[in-house]
Amino acid sequence: MRLFVRSFIAASLCLTALAVGGLKVGDPPGQQMQTFAESFVSSLDADQKAKAIMPYDSPARIDWHFIPKKSRKGLMIKEMNTAQQTAALRLVRAALSEMGYDKANKIMMNESVLRELEGDNRTWDRDSGMYYVTLFGEPKNEGVWGMSFEGHHLSLNFVCRDGKMVDSTPQFFATNPATIMDEVSGPLGKGTRILKQEEDLAFALINSLSGDTLGTAMIADEAPKEIRFAGEGQPKVGKPEGIPMSDLDASGKKLLQDLVSVYIDAVADDIAKQRRELIEQAGWDNVYFAWAGATKPGIGHYYRVRGNNFLIEFVNTQPDASGNPANHIHAVWRDLTGDFDLPIE
Repeated sequence: MRLFVRSFIAASLCLTALAVGGLKVGDPPGQQMQTFAESFVSSLDADQKAKAIMPYDSPARIDWHFIPKKSRKGLMIKEMNTAQQTAALRLVRAALSEMGYDKANKIMMNESVLRELEGDNRTWDRDSGMYYVTLFGEPKNEGVWGMSFEGHHLSLNFVCRDGKMVDSTPQFFATNPATIMDEVSGPLGKGTRILKQEEDLAFALINSLSGDTLGTAMIADEAPKEIRFAGEGQPKVGKPEGIPMSDLDASGKKLLQDLVSVYIDAVADDIAKQRRELIEQAGWDNVYFAWAGATKPGIGHYYRVRGNNFLIEFVNTQPDASGNPANHIHAVWRDLTGDFDLPIE
């Protein structure tokens, strides 16, 4: 296990060096993904290709989840050699921003933290190599194909059509512990908070409200145990709840925009720009912020942010692997115009 982690980190560092060196940075994300997908596929043997490649219309394409599983669709990172791992991670990196890739990388490495904290009596393997790459269809300039990168606490899903990335959801990141409170071995040390901004900005916003604005934003005294629509192909949302941005003061509006931007900016810059433009077209004033549960750390809390074309949900109610309360985050960005580039029914 330790040997694999060192190999995985080496592959990640190699990828970072390539990215910083400017490899293919001038190409749009869809073209970068195609280039790196082709390179990844060419590195696989026949048995690996049978696992890694599925038809675009396979039901598995919209079968997503973030819970630990003994098996998943796709080819596991630990079933690849170092060169193949680098090719796979380069493909994932092409779809994400530097910030988004850093989070994904740390979430994978965090499995080693869980393994250490849970010890020999753990239920799950907690293996940093149990993350799966799946391609749906043939990566090419014409037509449509998709890519999934998924494992415990991580589900990233993309669709490319005619050389362009046309969808990048569901986008799910999670971490347990939310804050590493114990001394642990490895690159993620005590005090690490992988999803720090997602939590701190929301706390700052809810704690800036008072009176009627706070009452409007609070939708429940107790936080739900989980995000809604987990594993579903498309969230079936009702009317927006909470407080619209139009009712916030200038500092509240900025906090809400900054919070939404954390989720927007997880993907490649061109795609993040498109996400932001869609919100601007619909109007930031139509974005709603809703909160449930405690307004301080260590007690269960939840929020959602709803726009005309997107939904964010964040929940921190579960204890961490050491038993510290409310130290286990799940956070998701959904596309209300159609996850997986599917039409709304």
